[in-house]
Amino acid sequence: MGFVNFIIELLKDPRAAIASWIAMGVAPTLGFIFLIVFIETGVVFFPFLPGDSLLFAAGFFAAPDAATGEPGALPLFALLPVVWLAPIIGDQCNYFIGHFFGRKIIESGKVKAMTPERLAKTEGMIEKWGPLAVFLGRFFPFIRTFMPFISGISGMRWSRFTPFSVLGGLVWSSLFTFLGYFFGGIPAVQEHFELVIVLILVISLLPTVIGLLKAKFGKKQAPEAA
Repeated sequence: MGFVNFIIELLKDPRAAIASWIAMGVAPTLGFIFLIVFIETGVVFFPFLPGDSLLFAAGFFAAPDAATGEPGALPLFALLPVVWLAPIIGDQCNYFIGHFFGRKIIESGKVKAMTPERLAKTEGMIEKWGPLAVFLGRFFPFIRTFMPFISGISGMRWSRFTPFSVLGGLVWSSLFTFLGYFFGGIPAVQEHFELVIVLILVISLLPTVIGLLKAKFGKKQAPEAA
């Protein structure tokens, strides 16, 4: 139950979670950030972890104090390599899990989040965009967890997968970290930080929800048309 409570608290308020980690020191905090982003990306069983909002909150703690100019609690020069490496290494791990064990995992039915609709959406992106889908999928929750996994299953060559995976990981992690760094200190954002986190989650989930609804209602309309 300890791990479940940890995840619930992280989902509820990433800023409070990082603040509690900082009390233990910079190195443990960077380690936790790396671990969460890596697991969300690299372990197909945990697509629900809050990568976007965690990076935003981490960027907030790296920003200097607007009033005093004092450095942030997290040094940006140390944070950036962590948030860059975590998704890149995670993608590699997930690709090879899919390549060697993907079919057995899907057939086992143990990954409840891996619904047929989500699998179909991920596979559809790969069919439409090819390796570019690996880059685009990085910006969609759930999809970014399944994309390297499905890429490994589909037989996409590692040499085609990796450049787009690395580019996607760098752009995604930099984008959300710098959003927190530059905008997290704005008084209105600080006052409504939890609401901002919720909005980030909603906006990032919106394309996935729309895609699932289209897939669901599209299937209903097909039999009616027939």
